[in-house]
Amino acid sequence: MPNLLSKFYRATRGMVLYLNQNNNRFLRFLISGGVNTLFGFIVYSVVIVITGGQVWIALLVGMLVGVAFNFFTTGGYVFRQLSISRFPYFLVCYLIIFFVNLILIEILSNFVIDKILIQLILLLPMAIISYFILKKYVFNQAK
Repeated sequence: MPNLLSKFYRATRGMVLYLNQNNNRFLRFLISGGVNTLFGFIVYSVVIVITGGQVWIALLVGMLVGVAFNFFTTGGYVFRQLSISRFPYFLVCYLIIFFVNLILIEILSNFVIDKILIQLILLLPMAIISYFILKKYVFNQAK
């Protein structure tokens, strides 16, 4: 077991060094986005279960809990532009992302009953939409 852990550490350490040295924003976005998405999906799912399926509450709680975590991972790790002056722009973009997500859930609710499955279906499209919104309006080097 220690040998396996050692190999895993060396493999992941090399990947992190590669991403940092080559400033590969897209790959860093995929890693950060995966962590952020998993975190948000878990929060969403837990709140859906607790509230008996109240989508707007689950989305709102997921957004509020995840916004600070996402700001640091996206701003600091992905775009390397972690400045508190960008946070208001980040919040506005997250509100836009929230409403786009809510509208898409409502549309898909006509075809799929399970709210958690709907959010699972929307994970990749919402991640792509989020990346481009954040890249253009928050972390665009101009602020």
